[in-house]
Amino acid sequence: MTQVSRYPVHKDVEKRIFAIFKETIADLKNSDEIEDFLEDFLSPVEKIMLAKRLSIAVLLAKGYTYPSIKSMLRVTPATIASVSVNLKYSGKGYKHVVEKILRNEKLDEFWQKMEDMLAKIPPSKGSDWSYWRGKYEKEKRKKRKPF
Repeated sequence: MTQVSRYPVHKDVEKRIFAIFKETIADLKNSDEIEDFLEDFLSPVEKIMLAKRLSIAVLLAKGYTYPSIKSMLRVTPATIASVSVNLKYSGKGYKHVVEKILRNEKLDEFWQKMEDMLAKIPPSKGSDWSYWRGKYEKEKRKKRKPF
């Protein structure tokens, strides 16, 4: 459970430190900077907790059931319910991020389907067929995962 100091800071100070925090996150330029920041800023447990919450939101949006999410991510039904409530009623931030993830996933699926279709087109006469056969067989064996 998250722990907050029992000694509250003044509201103006709280607003300012939160503004600095948001600016800091927004100023991170690339994946390496983000990873370095999160590595130093969050404990391993906090990183897993946040990643699981986001994963729960994505899986709920995809229509997965509580029991399947529970077994897949090893989380409690209370955690799933908490994310679900935020996603449905209060979390426009959650909704925006989840929609973006799903949109990117659909684009990835679209391009994968295009690549699969193109891979099925045999090479022209006189071309090397070995690459085409290997690629097609490899793609046939891929298993789909929830993420």
